[in-house]
Amino acid sequence: MKLRKALVLFTLMLIGEGVFLLPFVVTRVFRPTFLKVFDITNLELGTAFSVYGIVAMVSYFLGGPIADRYSPKKLIIVSLIVTATGGIFMGLIPSLATLTFLYGFWGLSTILLFWAAFIKATRQYGGENSQGRSYGLVDGGRGLVAASIATGSVFLLDFFLPVSADVATVEDLSGALGKIIFLFSAVVVASGVLVWFILPNEQAGATENSQKLSLKGVKEVVQKRSIWLQALILLCGYVGYKCTDDFGLYASDVFGYNDVDSAHIATISFWVRPFAALAAGILGDRFGHSKMTAISFIILILGSVVISTGLLQPGMTIFIGLTIACTSLGIYGLRGLYYALFQESKIPLAITGSAIGFISVIGYTPDIFMGPLMGYILDNNPGAAGHQMLFGVLVIFGVVGLLASVIFRKSNRSELA
Repeated sequence: MKLRKALVLFTLMLIGEGVFLLPFVVTRVFRPTFLKVFDITNLELGTAFSVYGIVAMVSYFLGGPIADRYSPKKLIIVSLIVTATGGIFMGLIPSLATLTFLYGFWGLSTILLFWAAFIKATRQYGGENSQGRSYGLVDGGRGLVAASIATGSVFLLDFFLPVSADVATVEDLSGALGKIIFLFSAVVVASGVLVWFILPNEQAGATENSQKLSLKGVKEVVQKRSIWLQALILLCGYVGYKCTDDFGLYASDVFGYNDVDSAHIATISFWVRPFAALAAGILGDRFGHSKMTAISFIILILGSVVISTGLLQPGMTIFIGLTIACTSLGIYGLRGLYYALFQESKIPLAITGSAIGFISVIGYTPDIFMGPLMGYILDNNPGAAGHQMLFGVLVIFGVVGLLASVIFRKSNRSELA
């Protein structure tokens, strides 16, 4: 039984990150290389992200009721296989129009049949008394998967390049990046096969015979104040997560690192994630998830202030790494707490899918606006100025998230009194 549960946990970790390797991890690790190879600007890439976000918003809303109706095993397998097919086209380094279409396609394939089912399965895995530990374990494991794949892929980029990264041509970079994308697609397919053998049908909680597909759960959750506050917390924390896309480009533009070295800088954030998410989740179970959410926002704000004020200068390698690590500590601590807040707000398991769907529609709107906003800021403010301005924006969202966390905690405590 323990072995079976451990295998389920590992599977949740793998699929939770694997489904997003192609649309997000590639650009997060290799953003400078990606822009060169596809010959696009930050704004054009941000627009593709925005298309993903628009499609995802509709998918989040519809995916919640679907997750309350069907087993995640069936939903997740289809999602992973379909997502991997998009990687085949991406690996061929298509035009901007095709790339943008791919992001819209992934907005559907990674969310509609996957996201709410995945979060609901994670909540069931944790039981009633270890929600923080459950989400922290899964997101920490997702971070470990992402960090391992990201670090390995950076070494593969160097291996696939026929010459040193300092003198590599766009053609050299294109061939190497394409091979990495194909490998990512293979990982996504492999994770789908693992789901087939490991994840039980019962993991969904609600099966095909349990209830008819309806929006009744959505109507119930929108009447809860805690749900709106939780959505705002997710939105502000997710802005921070989107800003981690900038770490590699930040190292390249401001400190002069080459493509391989800037990718190594970007992976620092990946390695912080497993420890931050797990620690935040466990501490949340012990001291309160909303309290740890507030602390995570404070850490995020402090790290963003250091970057936005330009305190870091070329040559300060250790301090650059420490700042990125500390900022990531706050960002990824939040990822281990987003959905554990359900335990404090007492959301019934029967409408968890609907609650996840509604919160996601609001909370993941940065998928729509952060890409173009980042692109506009960075393209129109070359060098350090654009990156400082971007993290100044994150400071503002961090403050809003901190206030929402405090109100959420006080609101739930008063309701239980």
